[in-house]
Amino acid sequence: MKINFKKDFISIGISIATISDTRNIKTDKSGKILEKKILEHGHELIEKKIITDDTKEIRQYFNDSIKNSAINVIITTGGSGLTDRDSTVDILDKFIEKEIPGFGEIFRMISFKKIGTSTIQSRAKAGIAKGKFLFCLPGSPSACADAWDNILKFQLDSRFEPCNLIDLMPRISDK
Repeated sequence: MKINFKKDFISIGISIATISDTRNIKTDKSGKILEKKILEHGHELIEKKIITDDTKEIRQYFNDSIKNSAINVIITTGGSGLTDRDSTVDILDKFIEKEIPGFGEIFRMISFKKIGTSTIQSRAKAGIAKGKFLFCLPGSPSACADAWDNILKFQLDSRFEPCNLIDLMPRISDK
């Protein structure tokens, strides 16, 4: 993977939400991993929240984050599995205007190398809504690290070649 250090790095605004009935500020390892990686990479963390697996709260989070002009990327962790309470992906589907199927495909490929066929339980997903990029990651700290280290840190870096999501931002803008 190639980073062109002759190009300027563009810092973007990112929002993180951990969606879980069991996590809190002290036990939210996934959110902490994402926060650390986002800041180390030079991006701005606009907000970080913990939300219960409640459809109304999740919907409100997406609504508010999409309307926030300082946010370019929305990342959720948790609520992406197969149980009755896992509704993040289902709610995300209602907001997505254009899906990014390659994200989930690549994420599951990476995950397969670590956890084998258990990766079929992941509904990791990405898409675009109102000029924002939205990513739904599993709640596992390891899955969040894998998604950032192998996909997001490159696609959210304006210097990554041959292409990256940051270069697309002016063309997907909601203006």
